[in-house]
Amino acid sequence: MENKEKAAHIQKKMYDKDWFSQWLGIECIDSGAGYSKLKMVVRKEMLNGFGIAHGGITYSLADSALAFASNSHGRMAVSIETSISHTESLVEGDIIIAEAEELSLSNKIGVYQIKVSKPDHKVVALFKGTVYRTGKEWFPGSSTSPIKN
Repeated sequence: MENKEKAAHIQKKMYDKDWFSQWLGIECIDSGAGYSKLKMVVRKEMLNGFGIAHGGITYSLADSALAFASNSHGRMAVSIETSISHTESLVEGDIIIAEAEELSLSNKIGVYQIKVSKPDHKVVALFKGTVYRTGKEWFPGSSTSPIKN
């Protein structure tokens, strides 16, 4: 199975049991080894008392992109540190896209940068995530990790 196909298969397997990402209305646009691109629409129930999207909405979209990108190599990974900077506010009906890219990958640690933007490429948030790569494989018995132990 090639990297892009494997990443898409893992992403679907994860998404099928990810009730929160489903509630958010996340759509998987693209995936690859160390990469994920997701899209969603800001809904009324996602707004805070100021009438703008709660910061947790962009954070959650970026966190899902981190999860899909960091697990795409075939090893199960979980976040151990994340941070976000919100640069623009969002309102009901806004479409946002999170694009996760791998910055560094070792046997146990992966570092990712996720850019959240509108379709016109205006950046609304920047997210950085560090993950711990467990010893568990998504498909036990297959050679899915690009890192040699």
